[in-house]
Amino acid sequence: MAKVSIKTLKQTEKNGLFSLVFENEAYSEFEKFIEKFKNEADVSRDLNVILSYIETMINGAGFLERYFRPEGKMRDNVCALPVVSGKLRLYCLRLSDSILIAGGGGRKNTRTYDEDSSLSGYVISLQKLDELIKVEVKKGNIVIESGVISGSENKTFEL
Repeated sequence: MAKVSIKTLKQTEKNGLFSLVFENEAYSEFEKFIEKFKNEADVSRDLNVILSYIETMINGAGFLERYFRPEGKMRDNVCALPVVSGKLRLYCLRLSDSILIAGGGGRKNTRTYDEDSSLSGYVISLQKLDELIKVEVKKGNIVIESGVISGSENKTFEL
């Protein structure tokens, strides 16, 4: 089992961008995604589209459902960027219109994410985290409100 925590990446008055960090890792999954693809010319446009979407959402109206491609299962909050076609996919947990947990992602070379073990791994991790967050919210240990995930600061989740 892997242990992860939730890291705040950017906070505005209304919105919060978070990512998951695996135990003993220096960078979040979102930071590793950017680092991995920032110097690859064939996907630079896709990466810029994704980063532009996120910047616009966090500084604007928020993480509205229409900006994301539904992924995962009907019962979870896993989604992907970009909505338009491209070679890159960033998998996320959209907890509300004001809270996004950006996960990892990669090149999409198959029709669906579950045909690629790497992409499937990112989605499965987010699905497990989503379930654990829901349990903690029901218990009252975590509160999700206007751009903030209260109670997750010092919490470790076992995926």
